[in-house]
Amino acid sequence: MTGSGNHDAREHSGTRSICLCVDDFGLYPGVNEAVFQLADMGRVHAVGCMVGAPQWRSGGAVLRRRDPRGIDVGLHLDFTECSIQPAARRGLGAVIAGSYVGALDRRLVREEVGAQLDAFEAVMGRPPAFVDGHQHVHQLPVIRDELMSALDHRYGTAMPWLRSTRRALATAVSAGERFKAWFIEQVGAAALASMARQRGARQNAHLLGVYDFSGGAARYASLLASWLGGALDGDLLMCHPSRESDPRDALGAARLAEFQVLSGGAFAEMQAAAGLRLQPLKRS
Repeated sequence: MTGSGNHDAREHSGTRSICLCVDDFGLYPGVNEAVFQLADMGRVHAVGCMVGAPQWRSGGAVLRRRDPRGIDVGLHLDFTECSIQPAARRGLGAVIAGSYVGALDRRLVREEVGAQLDAFEAVMGRPPAFVDGHQHVHQLPVIRDELMSALDHRYGTAMPWLRSTRRALATAVSAGERFKAWFIEQVGAAALASMARQRGARQNAHLLGVYDFSGGAARYASLLASWLGGALDGDLLMCHPSRESDPRDALGAARLAEFQVLSGGAFAEMQAAAGLRLQPLKRS
């Protein structure tokens, strides 16, 4: 992991370590249960928490009791689904467009960022190990400005690491998924990386795990093998598993498929074949 984004030396070194991060903790019980099981299996070492979601407080109380040296617990900053202030919540398209044309209420964004950091600290009793964004909103204009200002004020030089959306090459994904990864990177990765460098905040090298959530367990297994095989040192692989589906969740089937693969015996074989070590990003 680096604050500069320059991983050329480490990308070509011997042993590679990456981190698997489960997003959307707190959304519903099945997501929380997947995190606990996969963490116990040593397969995930980071979890992004939606602090406005229904199962955050109960799930966070369990996370707090876990050894922070073994898992990075971070804030999954959310402006599109479970924001604390209803007025701060918009659809993703509206958030992206509004951030670029000056249509976001900066005061409201500032208050929401502060409220989510407060909610995280209230349950965990400590600052987040990292900050990322639900649907990657943390890197958008206005939101990233207010986020970095809040992190400066609260934590100073003890800055959490920040998720980079710098894309990695992935051979198994479709052309549409390659475009999706490119678009996610283009809407804010470079600007956030510059802000991170200025503050000495660390970031992952690349982001793995971008796909269209289709194809079931068989396709996810194929994608996972590709991501692991092509991973570089310091990369982050995001995932969205759940042990059960919620009928209101558009990603419900994909979450079940991801959990099936991530908890299955083939995962260890994929990791061994790729020659990867799994660990929290803070150790990189």
